Amino acid sequence: MTSILLTALVFSPVLGILVLSFMKRDQESSLKLVGFLATLPAVLLSGIVFAQYLAGEELERFSEKVRWITFGQYHEMQPGVFTVDYELALDGFSLVMVLLTSILAALAAAASVSIKKDWKGYFMLLLLLETGMLGVFLAQNLVLFFIFFEITLIPMFFLVGKWGFAAREKAAYQFLLYNGFGSAILLIVIILLFSKTGTTNLALLTQLMTTPDAQLIGPMSEDFKLGLLIALLVAFGVKLPIFPLHTWMLRVHVQAPPPIVMLHSGILLKIGAYGLIKFGLGLFPAEFSKLGTIVIVLGLVNLLYGAFLALIQNELRMVLAYSSISHMGIVLIGLGALNEAGIQGAIFQVVSHGLISALLFFLVGVLLERTGTTELSKLSGLAKSMPLAAGFLLAGAMASLGLPGMSGFISELTAFMGVFDQHPELGAIGAIGIILTAAYLLRAVLSITFGAEKSPGLMSDLKWHEVVPVSILLLLIVLIGVFPNGLSVPLQLTIETIMKGIGG
Repeated sequence: MTSILLTALVFSPVLGILVLSFMKRDQESSLKLVGFLATLPAVLLSGIVFAQYLAGEELERFSEKVRWITFGQYHEMQPGVFTVDYELALDGFSLVMVLLTSILAALAAAASVSIKKDWKGYFMLLLLLETGMLGVFLAQNLVLFFIFFEITLIPMFFLVGKWGFAAREKAAYQFLLYNGFGSAILLIVIILLFSKTGTTNLALLTQLMTTPDAQLIGPMSEDFKLGLLIALLVAFGVKLPIFPLHTWMLRVHVQAPPPIVMLHSGILLKIGAYGLIKFGLGLFPAEFSKLGTIVIVLGLVNLLYGAFLALIQNELRMVLAYSSISHMGIVLIGLGALNEAGIQGAIFQVVSHGLISALLFFLVGVLLERTGTTELSKLSGLAKSMPLAAGFLLAGAMASLGLPGMSGFISELTAFMGVFDQHPELGAIGAIGIILTAAYLLRAVLSITFGAEKSPGLMSDLKWHEVVPVSILLLLIVLIGVFPNGLSVPLQLTIETIMKGIGG
């Protein structure tokens, strides 16, 4: 019997939406409680799958496939041609991303106690966003991936536009414009691949696109494949984001409510990296090899541009926004290295930055609630009035700058090992970005935590419902840092498959 565990996992937040729809809008405490509880089934189910995998269970056992859409009569001549099935499946990479998504969604819901209005609509949209994110990582064909990808845009637009800060509407429309542009390019690529191969199944597409002289519906030249890869690089480059397609992300980081930025920075940006790895490297390994140096250069631009701009910001949220651009440059550098160390470092950076950015933006939310500001010039002496918050903030900064024993160190070290092996001169340039990272993070965090106390507002320290989420995030960051095999083992098969594709 086909397992339905993955379907239950993807659509478990929808149960929360249904419960919320029957509740009254003015039941603040009940709405927040139900909104949080509705995120827990996904944590439980993804934890069960991960535990069974560690116990030796094959991930293929969880795969699901149901006939869905058939185009024309082609399938009668050749079964499976021009059909799109409802397909969900897991590999090591998607399993890790699903677990990360479910954890961060639950913690973002916990952080949403600070939301001040229309709690019913907020949590319904938050749960819809979670469904879209989970579906993206579990979809086994490009059409289903695209549908879930689009589902994430709708709630994100409203969450930014309604519950954000002063310039929230402009940020929401800019988010929709840029991401809509990326989605349009992605859809064109999917249609072209479907028309040339007759399938959107990822496993079959990988086989057809990487096998010489494979039997295709329509001919595909090397230049055509390279064009498709460049289009994917642009489509997912908007999401990552790659400079100069990044300006929308800065607005969202500053204007969206902090719990939503936890998911935006922690998960939604990572869909860009996930797409480049799964579809760029997975479907076009030979063509990606031709662009390896260009991808590294793009990564260096991100790394250095983000670091330099973060160094001169006077707003903590802008520092962290430019920091995200810089750290996504490390992902590109690792992928461009086209070796096992680089690709592993890139994937590690995806997971590590997801946890670290979620931790830092949780604390940003605490600061905004207590003081109403995150401007560096208006905050200092935090260590005296909020020692716990200051300690967690400093720990998050240390993780982000790559302190040994934390996840940031492992991801950056592995990615740079990959690029130094292939392009030591480019690696040396990238090392400047690592130095700048330490400079801008220490400048921002130390100016807030030390010095004369001049912070506005009521400066009460973290409460228990705030200590628990940040402790979980910090524990995971340290756990990956001291025991990286817990992450590298699930990823090993994915990395080996990519390396076979590029001839490594």
